[in-house]
Amino acid sequence: MADASPRDIILIVDDSPETLGFLTDALEQSGFSVLIATSGRAAINVVDRITPDLILMDAVMPGMDGFDTCRTLKRQPAIAPVPVIFMTGLTETEHVVHALESGGVDYLTKPINIDELRARIRVHLSNARSAQSARAALDAAGRHLLAVRGDGSLHWSTPQANRLVNAAIESDDGMDALSGDLKGWMRARSDGDAEPGLTIERKGAPVLQLAFVGAIGPDEYLFRLTSIRTASDDALLRGHFGLTQREAEVLAWIAKGKANRDIAEILGLSARTVNKHLEQIYVKLGVENRASAAVKAVEVLHEGQA
Repeated sequence: MADASPRDIILIVDDSPETLGFLTDALEQSGFSVLIATSGRAAINVVDRITPDLILMDAVMPGMDGFDTCRTLKRQPAIAPVPVIFMTGLTETEHVVHALESGGVDYLTKPINIDELRARIRVHLSNARSAQSARAALDAAGRHLLAVRGDGSLHWSTPQANRLVNAAIESDDGMDALSGDLKGWMRARSDGDAEPGLTIERKGAPVLQLAFVGAIGPDEYLFRLTSIRTASDDALLRGHFGLTQREAEVLAWIAKGKANRDIAEILGLSARTVNKHLEQIYVKLGVENRASAAVKAVEVLHEGQA
């Protein structure tokens, strides 16, 4: 396949050495890099180290079968967008449905026709890249968006949404902490008893507002995130010190003890841009360093909350 890029990584998960050998040879000759795993557990270990571009998954394996393996892998945000093509000798409709419900995008019956497999791989890699480009565009535009499935589990999120959640919840696993709230909201929605949006509280104070945008697929629901604390802090600091919106955002995160690198990631800025904003903040606050700026900001925020 001449138009396949060597950087495309295919993970083959199958307990049959013959199948692994056949597929590895065929795909490597087509220009792909191939990883192999002989069990579901081995596949999980592989993706902990390397994120493949596409996964070929045997449905029937001893121990953890392909369906359970796919569900487990899809819980990881980095793997959620990766297309999974199931391979099996099972042809009953219930097995096809099971494969798709487990997170698969396609289904091939054994023995595998390699030309058909190549064509399907090409289509699904193209679709995955288009979706990835759309998410990258949303992130570049500063959109704090995440999508969840009907059961409330995370489907995908923009990097800026990840950074905002981690900063607001003050955890490197903020999305995991958020999942319980999302699952409860989705259950209430299915019962017809959900509020228009979802407010996330930590330590008795609201920190995030999730606005439900709508359904964007058969089992994909989009939310837009806003930092409640930051929004109100921005307004206080902007009004008190005469800052621009971006300067107020930077100062608000300084007051929360965030380093320049963290602030740059949260706001989607370069470290150089954050430093430029800091220079203007120091002038407007009449201080010489970030510690003094943080003290002044905290004093204003405490007065505003009193």
